[in-house]
Amino acid sequence: MKLPNGYGSVVKLSGKRRHPYQVRKTVGFHYDEEKDKQVQDMITIGYAATKAEGLQMLADYNNNPFDTKAAKMTFSDVYEEWSKRKYPTISESNVKGYTASYKACDTLYDKVFKDIKLVDLQNVIDTCGKNFPTLKKLKVLFNQLYDYALKNDICNKDYSSFVDIIQYKDRNPNKYDRTKFEKDEIDLIWKQKDDKYYQIVLMLIYSGVRVSEMLDLKKENVHLDEQYFDVISSKTDNGIRKVPIPDKLLGYYKDWYESNPECEYLLHTEDGKHFQYRNYYDSYFKPLMEQLNINRTPHCCRHTCVSLLAEAGVNQTVIKKIVGHSGAMTLTEKVYTHFDIKELVDAINKIL
Repeated sequence: MKLPNGYGSVVKLSGKRRHPYQVRKTVGFHYDEEKDKQVQDMITIGYAATKAEGLQMLADYNNNPFDTKAAKMTFSDVYEEWSKRKYPTISESNVKGYTASYKACDTLYDKVFKDIKLVDLQNVIDTCGKNFPTLKKLKVLFNQLYDYALKNDICNKDYSSFVDIIQYKDRNPNKYDRTKFEKDEIDLIWKQKDDKYYQIVLMLIYSGVRVSEMLDLKKENVHLDEQYFDVISSKTDNGIRKVPIPDKLLGYYKDWYESNPECEYLLHTEDGKHFQYRNYYDSYFKPLMEQLNINRTPHCCRHTCVSLLAEAGVNQTVIKKIVGHSGAMTLTEKVYTHFDIKELVDAINKIL
């Protein structure tokens, strides 16, 4: 049956494909100088497994036309467009809050936004290991993105309103996230010190940095000769700091620094790519801990560093300087205390 002029068409593409039928429609014409004639400007509405499915897709589009570009936008695309409009209107602290929430959504980054379901959003909540106040901020981000997407015809249903965070009101999704490594557990990790990925765990334990700060650390901010690195982006203002490198771990930092000249980050995957949190946690940290029968998360490394420094008798103000505790510094400590790098290195070297 011949379709009406301007209705669109369904054509079968060559080769073996799961969805071989291209559904397309002419939206205009332009003059092609090489061919010396008017040619069609076409949009692709989608791809179908059968011609009948393609014809139905074409009929649905003609009954209710949609922006085909918007229909292909990923979670990251929507976030980028939304943030361009949102961030200039809010405070820097709110921007940091939204940015931190977005980092927890890495499993959604490449998903087409209109195809994201409630189970995908809930999975982020259930597996991110954040406490209840942080989960509330994460849900607010979902609400904001869906509000933007609905207004711009990117999706037709708001799943964010169904995301459940109440179950975590009185508990952290990973409660043991707030505990520290025991001495025997640290000893077990040291026995694996020749494995470069166990070295990362030791680098986290003996620095007190947040795992995101370590994974995002660029070589340009690592100063091996002076034995420290700069954290230039953090969830809090106190988090912007200089972190000392202990003598016994300096070799690990040097090895990672030299391991892949092409990568700008200190740490990287086997193929030289920047670590994303979920990739690092799921594919590296978690399997390494399971291998040693240790039930800990990366954030436990931070608590362990604080505990070890305190046990070694390090001054509380120095500890705050090293780990960048949010809201922990008094006005006097912020204004009148100036520790040079040697003092910080001497302090971190006291950890056994």
